Amino acid sequence: MDRIILHVDMDAFFAAVEAREHPEYRGKPLIVGSGPHERGVVSTCSYEARKFGVRSAMPSRTAYQRCPHAIFVRPDMALYRRASAEVFAVFARYTPYVEPVSVDEAFLDISGSAHLFGGARALGESLRAAVRRECGLTCSVGIAPNRLLAKIASEVHKPDGLFVMPFAPAEIAGFLAPRPIGILWGVGKTTQDALVRYGLKTCGDLQKLDEASLVRILGEAAGRSIHRHAFGLDSTPVASEARAEESVSREHTFPEDCGNREEVRQTLLALVPEVGERVRRERRWAAVARLKLRDSAFNTITRQIRLDPPACDDIAFRRALLRLFAREWPPNAGLKIRLAGFGVSNFVDEPPADLFGDGERKKRERLSQTLDDLRRRFGLGA
Repeated sequence: MDRIILHVDMDAFFAAVEAREHPEYRGKPLIVGSGPHERGVVSTCSYEARKFGVRSAMPSRTAYQRCPHAIFVRPDMALYRRASAEVFAVFARYTPYVEPVSVDEAFLDISGSAHLFGGARALGESLRAAVRRECGLTCSVGIAPNRLLAKIASEVHKPDGLFVMPFAPAEIAGFLAPRPIGILWGVGKTTQDALVRYGLKTCGDLQKLDEASLVRILGEAAGRSIHRHAFGLDSTPVASEARAEESVSREHTFPEDCGNREEVRQTLLALVPEVGERVRRERRWAAVARLKLRDSAFNTITRQIRLDPPACDDIAFRRALLRLFAREWPPNAGLKIRLAGFGVSNFVDEPPADLFGDGERKKRERLSQTLDDLRRRFGLGA
C-alpha cells in the first residue's frame, strides 16, 4: 500500500482537440467519425452530444437521428497524435514512470515524486492545470494505491475533475461495497450475468462471499482475481514506455460488447492506416501482422501471420488482417467482442530484394505514402 498511482484520462479527447483547433465548435454537439449519412461509426463525441444519447462506436446514422443538429467531422489522427505528444510531455515532467494506455490515457507511478509537489493531490492538481494551460485541454485524474483503484477514481468526478481514493484497506472496501460489480476489471457482461444469477450485484456482495465460492462460480483464475479486485487489491506495476514491446499497434474498446461482425471488421480496417503511417514514418518494414480480439468474458485471442516479404504498406497490412479475421471469426460464429486490435512487429530496416516483386511493393508503398500526406492535410477519413 506504499505505492501512489495516478490515472489520467483526457476528456472526450478527439472532440476536445477539434474544438481547440476550431473555436466555432466549442459548446456545440460535436461528433468525430463517419458522416451522418454514411456507413460508419462515431469515434468520439463532445459532452454536448452525449446529452442526446450519442456515444462512441454508435453508427453515425443513428447518431444523426438522435442529434441531427450536431457538427460531424472526420477523424484527423495526425492532429490527435500531435496533441497526445503534447500532453504526454507534460506527464513526463511529474514522473519518469508513465504507462501509455492509448493516445488519451495513461497510468503514472508518482510514488517517488509526489512529495516534490506537496503531496499526491497537489501533484494531480498541478498536472491538470498544466495540461489545461499548455495544451488547451481538460483531463480527469484518479489517485490511488494501485492501477485498478486509480482507474475507478478517475471516473468519479469526470469530466475535468480529480478524486483521491482512500488508502486504508478498510476504507477502500467500504468505498467499493455499494458500487456495481461492473466497475471491476474482469467483470464483463457474461461474467456479470453469471454473478447476478447468484444475487451478486455489488462489490459488497462479492466481499461477503468467500473466495472458494466465487471460484466455484467463475473458475479458478477469474474467481481468485475478481475476489481480490472486490477488495481493491491489485499488484500490477506501472509499465513505463521504455519497456514496451517492439511493435506498433492500435486497439479499439467498444463501449458495449459488439456482436456485429461487419462493424468489428470495419473498426479493425480503420486501425490499419494508423499503424501503417507510424511504421512508414519510422522507415521500417514489419515481418509479422497480429490480430487481437477480446470477448465479453475477457478471453483474449491473439493470432499472427508472417508478412513475406516484410511490408510497410496498408494494402499488405489489410490483406493480412482480413486473412486473420476470417480465420478467427467465420460468418455466423456468434461472437461478442469487447476489444479489437491490429498490430505489426518483427521489424527490419530494409526488406530483402525481390527481382519480380519489388516493383509492385514500391508502388503500394508510394500509394500509402501519398495517402499519408492526404490524411495529414484533410484527416484520416480522406
